[in-house]
Amino acid sequence: MAIKHGSKVDKSYSAASMTDLMFLLLIFLLVATTLINPNALKLMLPKSANQLKDKAITTVSIQQDGNRYNYYVELERVDGIKGVEQALRSRLDGKEEPTVSLHCDKTVAVDEVVKVMNIAKDHNYKLILATQP
Repeated sequence: MAIKHGSKVDKSYSAASMTDLMFLLLIFLLVATTLINPNALKLMLPKSANQLKDKAITTVSIQQDGNRYNYYVELERVDGIKGVEQALRSRLDGKEEPTVSLHCDKTVAVDEVVKVMNIAKDHNYKLILATQP
């Protein structure tokens, strides 16, 4: 009876699995980096020396586009001031101390800001006007 001593180990190395792993890692990183930067509005906020660190439940943004204004509630575009009121009511009804953060571009007319302020006053929402430090 012949007993074999030692084992033959294959000393070759296959890099096929390593390239698959690197390819999957590359795809994961590409997808992850696109999710890091969420969609945001470019607004030039007015400057202020006073800063309030209050936590708002929702945000309203107003952006001027030529002769018309675009309204956004939580980065979701709504149709006009009526759409802002409906979106705020659906988000804030039943909340305790509902707080709205108002973000408007420097070029937005004061009339448009006052319209949102009136909505907040009519529904007893606390309103914070966002500014740049």
